[in-house]
Amino acid sequence: MKGNVGRTDQIIRYILAIILIALSITLENYWLLIPAIIIGFTAATSWCAIYRIFGIDTVKKDPTNRA
Repeated sequence: MKGNVGRTDQIIRYILAIILIALSITLENYWLLIPAIIIGFTAATSWCAIYRIFGIDTVKKDPTNRA
């Protein structure tokens, strides 16, 4: 499975997941853990199903690599 989430996108997703986890604990609203887990998973695997559906790819391409 080819990754479609770029490095900057990954960092943003990790930060968002951490914020959601902190909010979940602070507000005692544990339903916020579900999107936090999903966002964290997509960041960790560098692959997002929604990006795949819409054909979005944020991975930077190396113009010198013509393979």
